[in-house]
Amino acid sequence: MPLDQDRPLNSLGFAKAPSETRVVVAMSGGVDSSVVAAELASEGYDVVGVTLQLYDHGAALAKKGACCAGIDIHDARRVAEEMGFPHYVLDYENIFRDAVIDEFADSYLAGATPVPCIRCNERVKFKDLLETARDLDADCMATGHYIQRKMGANGAELHTAGDPRRDQSYFLFSTTPEQLDFLRFPLGHLTSKAETRALAAKHGLPVADKPDSQDICFVPAGNYASVIEKLRPGAGEPGEIVDLEGRVLGRHDGVIHYTIGQRRGLGIGGLDEPLYVVRLDPNTRRVIVGPKEALSTRIVPVREINWLGDAPLMSRPEWQLSVKVRSTRPPREAILRPTGPDTAEVELLTPEEGVSPGQACVFYELDGTRIFGGGWIWRG
Repeated sequence: MPLDQDRPLNSLGFAKAPSETRVVVAMSGGVDSSVVAAELASEGYDVVGVTLQLYDHGAALAKKGACCAGIDIHDARRVAEEMGFPHYVLDYENIFRDAVIDEFADSYLAGATPVPCIRCNERVKFKDLLETARDLDADCMATGHYIQRKMGANGAELHTAGDPRRDQSYFLFSTTPEQLDFLRFPLGHLTSKAETRALAAKHGLPVADKPDSQDICFVPAGNYASVIEKLRPGAGEPGEIVDLEGRVLGRHDGVIHYTIGQRRGLGIGGLDEPLYVVRLDPNTRRVIVGPKEALSTRIVPVREINWLGDAPLMSRPEWQLSVKVRSTRPPREAILRPTGPDTAEVELLTPEEGVSPGQACVFYELDGTRIFGGGWIWRG
């Protein structure tokens, strides 16, 4: 049945009543997605909650501060029961392992510093789960991410969150225009986490005071190396720590224990100046260290670009943008020079330290809030 174009749009952008609008809410069991589901249900939408079980249910049952396992699945179910909408748990363990965990391990073994949360959004939540939402005849899928979707002259645009401290744009740069048409981010405009918790308390949600998740969900206590060694036996093979000239300064217990920019825990004391990890060479099992200035990077090669600009990426020889090369750093002014349909060279106008292969480089509007996509940093 065609929509009545004269009817006002509801809060999700559809010209029909909330009760006639089905929305699948991706529920991790945390306060953010729980508030999204509760708010939409209270507005009268036809809400369906879906939680993904992403890794071993038994092993993760008692783990706090993660998502998509044990106690979190239980919490999501309780919220659905409280608010009176259906809730489903989907077993995505095999998909998650194939699409996220295996690449995470292999990237570390290759000397990169991966960001599995981006791959999870890209390959699981916004791909398989989004297709499941379509199969459920949903009009859209909503999540608890802190990012904004705004309508522009050429369709839906991605913008940074109202609260810069909680902005998650770095982790969502690979959202495609087609996915953006279907997605909604009801919390993106909020200016503090306190507002979210106040909404949870208003609805009497059992997760109102639940702590935020901190670690990567499948990495207990941030111990990457133990996870990788379990997935890839023999990954922790020892090797040499060398300086930029190749002089041996010490030994290490596996390249997987190190990241670009690391200073502490090198085990090579007694030197005149502090040294940092500037490169990892998994082929020779060498950790290369040098002075802080050796970490400085101006030219960043980027591939697998997801471009969200109105004009095609290749339509200009260069773009004046801001970019983030780490999730915790503010955007810095840069020049983006396309080298192919999904590759580019990024010139940082102010050099950055600790730029690492495997991290994302995310593109932002200069002096604005719009996100123009991004790509993956690699060794040129």
